[in-house]
Amino acid sequence: MGIISWIILGLVAGVIAKVLLPGRDPGGLIGTTLIGVAGAFVGGWISSRFLDRPIENQFFDGTIWIAAIGGSLVLLIGYRLLFGNSRD
Repeated sequence: MGIISWIILGLVAGVIAKVLLPGRDPGGLIGTTLIGVAGAFVGGWISSRFLDRPIENQFFDGTIWIAAIGGSLVLLIGYRLLFGNSRD
């Protein structure tokens, strides 16, 4: 998968993470989207490095999507914990 595929995957993973974890985010839509892209990279890296699940070159592989969404959720939760009260 190329970098453009990871960005598209991250955008979709960020939207899915936002749907799974509703509420106000400190960064809004743009921040959530960037977290989704970063989460796709982090989830893919964790999957290949620590879980011994190498990343295939197929965009529609289920493990890639699960890793990307999981990484997005982890980063979104961490972001909310660190910066959640900044919009009050």
